[in-house]
Amino acid sequence: MFNLIYIKKGIIDMPDENKSIETLSLVQDDTNSEIRSSVAKLCQDFQGEYWRNLDREQAYPTEFVQSLTDSGFLSVLIPEQYGGSGLGITSASVILEEIHHRGCNAAACHAQMYTMGTVLRHGSDEQKKSYLPEIASGKLRLQAFGVTEPTSGTDTTSLRTTATKDGDDYIINGQKIWTSRAEHSDLMLLLARTKPLSEVSKKTDGLSVFLLDMQKAKNNGLTIKPIRTMMNHSTTEVFFDNLRIPADNLIGEENKGFRYILSGMNAERILIAAECIGDAKWFTNKSTQYANDRQIFGRSIGQNQGIQFPIARAYAQMRAAELMVYHAAKLYDDGKPIGEEANTAKLLAADASWAAAEACVQTHGGFGFAEEYDVERKFREARLYQVAPISTNLILSYISEHVLGMKRSY
Repeated sequence: MFNLIYIKKGIIDMPDENKSIETLSLVQDDTNSEIRSSVAKLCQDFQGEYWRNLDREQAYPTEFVQSLTDSGFLSVLIPEQYGGSGLGITSASVILEEIHHRGCNAAACHAQMYTMGTVLRHGSDEQKKSYLPEIASGKLRLQAFGVTEPTSGTDTTSLRTTATKDGDDYIINGQKIWTSRAEHSDLMLLLARTKPLSEVSKKTDGLSVFLLDMQKAKNNGLTIKPIRTMMNHSTTEVFFDNLRIPADNLIGEENKGFRYILSGMNAERILIAAECIGDAKWFTNKSTQYANDRQIFGRSIGQNQGIQFPIARAYAQMRAAELMVYHAAKLYDDGKPIGEEANTAKLLAADASWAAAEACVQTHGGFGFAEEYDVERKFREARLYQVAPISTNLILSYISEHVLGMKRSY
């Protein structure tokens, strides 16, 4: 759907005085260029002080999420027939990248982009007609993704949450952790075991996906416990105690749910990688500006190679990672298999953002730890993506086994 055009003048032909990360974007077709400009304009209303105030209170960015919703950015992947824009994951990546590039954070709402795909691809016609228009309009928020559990972690097939059929209902029992935005979501995409692990031939069988109405479930078997973390991520632990839900909430076929969420996981990796690219651009802009402005010993610290080189290296890492992110996005939009590309994009982009974060703190010295510069906030946020939504080490294991053909290590 979209052409990826590398702007060659960004490095070679552009005059020195015009060089800027602002002008260097991989995706430059008219639609995505307009999207990028619109997102940048929206983010101007949510400067550093807005995020610092939320951080202090561990509060949810309601106004920011509402603004994104009203502008249609959160429904970009929903088809037009259901009230969305009907665009691809390339456009969604541009949106999230630009949010982070401008110093904001999309973690409060990005789940909607990758979770609704499960409903779109595998939900019944009735489910799509009932939920997607409401999600597109903002009347319903699909922000919670119930997969990870305390005992199984990323070993998803070993999860213990069960859904037992009882007439026209399922009864849910179990526990999820790191379920971000559960307190601020109307719907949850829930993965539970509907057939015991001991009774399946493959570990990936026997899992089912449900679309849970959280407002009805609260105080009827659903308990949400907030978890305070290093960054303001609105994450929680969720408990299910004989929670009864209608059988109509099942998405697709019973026991086939694991494969339904795999596509969503690949989409998640691409979208998170795009956020990392945006973070890397923000850090590098911040580093460069400070290095040029800060005067020590009668000259700017940016004249010192000890300052220049880490920033330049992080920038080069970001540009290489950016190529992989939008390559993976295009393959996804074209319906191609993207396991290798999605995982590699996430790995490279997370490493690039972390390198840029390290360079930014080092450039700012003591001021990098001061709230008012926003560096320490973004630094904490960037660290998450070495661990979530999938650990860097697990990506390396995936590449080792599934790409390079080595023996499974776990």
